[in-house]
Amino acid sequence: MIEFAWPYAFLLMIVPFLVYKFVPATHFKDNVALLVPELNDFFAFHNSSQKIPSKFKKGFLFLIWFALIFAAARPQWTGNMVEIPRSGRDLMLAVDLSGSMQIKDFKIKGQLTDRLTALKLIASDFIERRKGDRVGLIVFGSQAYLQAPLTFDVTTVKQLLMETAVGLAGQETAMGDAIGLAVKQLRNSPQPSRVLILITDGINNTGELKPEKAAELASHEKLKIHTIAIGSDQQQYQSLFGRGMLMAGEIDEKTLKLVAEKTGGSYFRAYNTDELVKIYQHIDKLEKRDQANIFYRPTIEIYYLALAAALAGIALLMGYECIIRRQT
Repeated sequence: MIEFAWPYAFLLMIVPFLVYKFVPATHFKDNVALLVPELNDFFAFHNSSQKIPSKFKKGFLFLIWFALIFAAARPQWTGNMVEIPRSGRDLMLAVDLSGSMQIKDFKIKGQLTDRLTALKLIASDFIERRKGDRVGLIVFGSQAYLQAPLTFDVTTVKQLLMETAVGLAGQETAMGDAIGLAVKQLRNSPQPSRVLILITDGINNTGELKPEKAAELASHEKLKIHTIAIGSDQQQYQSLFGRGMLMAGEIDEKTLKLVAEKTGGSYFRAYNTDELVKIYQHIDKLEKRDQANIFYRPTIEIYYLALAAALAGIALLMGYECIIRRQT
């Protein structure tokens, strides 16, 4: 179905008629003359100029004018009505990129991998399933940064998550600043349900804002925070004398539990890949506050087709006139 964004442009169709009707034609003076020895060349020119009939030329020019007006009216091809599901939730992920996230204590397909890589694979699948939610991404280390603002484009958020790297935001852990940044991004959200998923493997050891104070701000803004602590208690290593075990880095579970409790969220502990998968599956099943779905018609601009036709017509007419003139 074709619709026009600017249909009033068709009023310009009468402009050539008005010009023809009210603008006086140019009259050549009868007393102007040119003396020449013979008229054969002028007869040839006169006969060649008549190769394009006047009515045909006027009709062709009218078609060119119509094509230009058609393009100016911005024709659009509109498709069938499309329904977009909307859950009414704004969901922000805050991912720890501190140095400890490079510890290899997670297994994927039987091979040891670092925590961030395992997190990327599992969280990206979680993001992909958030159709209808606006999703954003915060990364934090020594400082917190907004990697992706809230958007329905979950594919882009997933891509930005996959491009993160350990140490990108610094080697330390500014957990409180990450929560504060999430509060700033979500406080003016019109959605009735706002959720932050905070994933970390350490303790808050830098930043301007303490996690406890940040949790109070989040609670005041009705922002629910789910906290996930990842990493095993012991780290496996390989040496010349065989495999051994080291104590893994400290995780401030007490603070993470407090943040979740203050904001009405939940605290989770993931010691391995399987548990991390189950945690995301559990969060994925959180009750949604469904809103009315969004309806829209996809539109495709097609004005360029009429514009191209008009330009092609002008070029064709000018080319034909040039050929005639050269033949004389």
